[in-house]
Amino acid sequence: MAEPLALRCADESLARGEPMVGTASRVQRWMVIEQAGAWGRDALIESRLDRSVAAALDSGARRHRVRVLLARRTADRRPGEPPDQTVRRVFLAHSGIERWWLEQLDLPTAEPGRLLDIDLGTLAFPDPPGIGRPGPPSLHLVCTNGRHDPCCADLGRPVVRALTAAGAPEVWESSHVGGDRFAANIVCLPEGVYYGRVEPELAAALVAEHRAGRIDLDHYRGRSCLPPLVQAADLFARHQLGEVRIDGLTVLSTEARADGTVAVLVQQRGGDAVEVVVRREQVPTAVQLTCHVHELRRPWAFRRVEVRPA
Repeated sequence: MAEPLALRCADESLARGEPMVGTASRVQRWMVIEQAGAWGRDALIESRLDRSVAAALDSGARRHRVRVLLARRTADRRPGEPPDQTVRRVFLAHSGIERWWLEQLDLPTAEPGRLLDIDLGTLAFPDPPGIGRPGPPSLHLVCTNGRHDPCCADLGRPVVRALTAAGAPEVWESSHVGGDRFAANIVCLPEGVYYGRVEPELAAALVAEHRAGRIDLDHYRGRSCLPPLVQAADLFARHQLGEVRIDGLTVLSTEARADGTVAVLVQQRGGDAVEVVVRREQVPTAVQLTCHVHELRRPWAFRRVEVRPA
């Protein structure tokens, strides 16, 4: 019998007051594949999906810089409402800085090889390729990949249950999205907005706000289309300006300075430009960042130096 893990990374991160700012994974191209059943640590390869198809998908995704996630419908967990096992839903998304889109395909579950017919190269473009039909307005992916990190399952599943009970649309359990220690994590596509440390009692309101085009700044990790330091500048500017609209800010330029700081020029939609000066620093003490990886590391953190009118 395996010994219980001595550390829960999400509890430790919260206890040491680790900031979440600038921690969204860098992704602009997404493929989300419906796959029922259990997932392993490497979900795509270690699932009930045909192994040869999974290996080919993994290779193609790396070549085209596409993030592949597995997802389970929340309906799978509703008693008395069996899922349709004959159709596999697939979502393709592009999370650009100013333009984003989401398409949906319905493929026969019995023909997993059809997944390899999808041209992943089209996910790089700011306009939808028309491979499938327009997808829903938004997908809400809650990481519950417990084999990757138990915190994701322990904290993610109560959020899924709360959202399902509240009738929130298009809520899916997903495989690893990055940032286990910030569980429960929700990724909203196609915008590529990451939320972390989402509590079940607040999840429905957060999703409703996001669907209305507004960001919950208290749980905002960043947008996946932006580099980490620019994600931090985006959040600092939003706090300064009280700007919560997803499309409320545009990054105009970045400038590295001799003192080690970076100045990010940000334009508010319908408002003025501000200059956000950010410094990247490593935390002084090495810590264990995930439940399973025992190597101690010093994560990067982003400190607001100044926000001023440009």
